[in-house]
Amino acid sequence: MRHPVHSRPKGGHSLTGGRSQVCLGSLATALLLFAAPLSANPVQPQAMLVSQAKGRETGLPVPRFVSLRSREARMRVGPSTDYGTEWIYKVAGLPFEITAEYGNWRQVRDSDGISGWMHRALLSSKRTALIGPWIASPVALRTEPASSARALAMLGARVRLGIHSCDGAWCNVEVTNHQVDGFVRQSALWGVYPTETIK
Repeated sequence: MRHPVHSRPKGGHSLTGGRSQVCLGSLATALLLFAAPLSANPVQPQAMLVSQAKGRETGLPVPRFVSLRSREARMRVGPSTDYGTEWIYKVAGLPFEITAEYGNWRQVRDSDGISGWMHRALLSSKRTALIGPWIASPVALRTEPASSARALAMLGARVRLGIHSCDGAWCNVEVTNHQVDGFVRQSALWGVYPTETIK
């Protein structure tokens, strides 16, 4: 969840707030998870380039995905505490995309395309993802990485996931705060590039 710090500047982003619902059907496998949308401007991850740029500070690929380490993190207008706070994020584990590095600061972008700067101590290399905000219909969490495999749950847009592994087509994931593991099509996720492999 993201909270604005001050009154929104003209042309800025609004925030409706978000909450998660868990609906259990009559069958144990009929688990439906939804999260309320936060913005009308979701960003779909682009395919990784073969020759990625390297970060000026770490030498790691840029762009790359990380997650929020802290339960409260400030997104600043620039790469220093001298710059004002534009947003405060209050959910540990949210995925962010690093788009630039400057000293101990990282320029990051969230799933709604909102960009700003965070100190590197607030970020973790642990991989997480969201069911893509652009997803209009629930996505199946399956027992195996195959469209024919049994569906364990149907996941709505913005449901948070922990990433175990990805093979470029499917990701083995865990639904955050629920003891449910399975496989989701990689193209349905924000926090993983479409053809990226994670071991």
